[in-house]
Amino acid sequence: MEKALKEITPKSEDFSQWYQDVVRKADLMDYAPMKGFMVIKPYAYRIWEFIQAELDARFRATGHQNAYFPLLIPQSLLQREAEHVEGFSPEVAWVTRGGEEELAEPLAIRPTSETIIGAMYSRWIQSYRDLPVLINQWANVVRWEKATRPFLRTTEFLWQEGHTVHRTAEEAQAETLQQLQIYRETLEGLLAIPVLAGVKSAGERFAGAVETYTLEALMSDGRALQAATSHFLGQNFARAFDIQFLDEDGTLKYGWTTSWGVSTRLIGGLIMVHGDDRGLRLPPRVAPIQVVVVPIARGGEREAVLAYCRQVLARIGAIARVHLDDRPEWTPGYKFNDWEMRGVPLRIEVGPRDLANQSVVVARRDLGQKTAVALSELPATIERLLAEVQAELFRQAQTYLRDHSYAIADLGELEAHGYRGFFWANWCGEESCADRLKELAGLTIRCLPLGSQPEPGQGCVVCHQPGRHRAVLARAY
Repeated sequence: MEKALKEITPKSEDFSQWYQDVVRKADLMDYAPMKGFMVIKPYAYRIWEFIQAELDARFRATGHQNAYFPLLIPQSLLQREAEHVEGFSPEVAWVTRGGEEELAEPLAIRPTSETIIGAMYSRWIQSYRDLPVLINQWANVVRWEKATRPFLRTTEFLWQEGHTVHRTAEEAQAETLQQLQIYRETLEGLLAIPVLAGVKSAGERFAGAVETYTLEALMSDGRALQAATSHFLGQNFARAFDIQFLDEDGTLKYGWTTSWGVSTRLIGGLIMVHGDDRGLRLPPRVAPIQVVVVPIARGGEREAVLAYCRQVLARIGAIARVHLDDRPEWTPGYKFNDWEMRGVPLRIEVGPRDLANQSVVVARRDLGQKTAVALSELPATIERLLAEVQAELFRQAQTYLRDHSYAIADLGELEAHGYRGFFWANWCGEESCADRLKELAGLTIRCLPLGSQPEPGQGCVVCHQPGRHRAVLARAY
């Protein structure tokens, strides 16, 4: 493992290769035989399960229910919402044969589910009494990406997608912002990833949406990651799929709809925000193993030390996800490196001296600090340290975000910051300037931060005409 550890490319040398090294050496995934597909291995899938559990509880608390809709969508159905189809058509995978027969109509493998869900909602909704409809789906989707990267952009990925219908525009808008807040609390509280909330520009908006709200996170290489989106769809999909209801006043009206989602790209974000040159650093709340116990003993001492290790497990098993690494074939040094690579928040080292003193040594993955702790004080100490590690990782990420956010008035200022970070600037609102921004600097308008106003006296960062919006610019994944 010591040799393998040295083979991790330093972040500062090649961030992309560092990321590839970590996802493989931490045993998070493997490449499938088909280009662009990956296998999510158990350690990473457990992280996804923690994210699922947190979000599912929050969705249920706000009145949402889970359902499941078909994977395959008829071509005619997908085309009923023209703007939606235009936005996704380059990425759609098609099924044209079933067994030995050519299909009468091609079936799309869902890139997202607005169309199939809209068709079903048009059957289910008749009256205002049927509203609101609050449904979430945990599913897989396929988007035929040209360039892929594990977790961040793969041909098939896992996600949740919420789809709701409301009686009024105000209710739908409130739903859209409520879900954005749920995502923010989950990202910051569970994953320890600070985010910037805003609305997408027209050019970056979800196909078919009236407004797209986003949470943008800053990775430790200075690039942005779109971590979550929540879409106010207005009546666009309701009109395309004839989602109508008879209101209390006897008038037939179209519903107001929303959709919102996050995906397994959050695991990629988790790696890039918190990882270091020794591998993962996992926030305790999503760590599959929160504490690993490593015995340090030889020969005749081994059984006594292992028995003491089991006492340690018994002490803290009720307050933490703990694992005893009693593999006899590996040295303690190998094990230390192995669990550091996997990002386990706390490591407990136990040797003959610790047994004699009725104590242990606790090492923190986030700061690398070691502390001797009496066995009697261990449960309270572990509980405290797990909370401290969670808070410390968030604090470090917040500091990085703050220190790499810059206010600029001219594109010439980008070079001084290496084009890395969040750049706050005035924007005139013209898509031609957004396109020019991509051409000149490779940056996109990540969002118009909620509650922000253009800086007085400054023009658009591209054309220098009057600035209508305050925008955050960045290079992005």
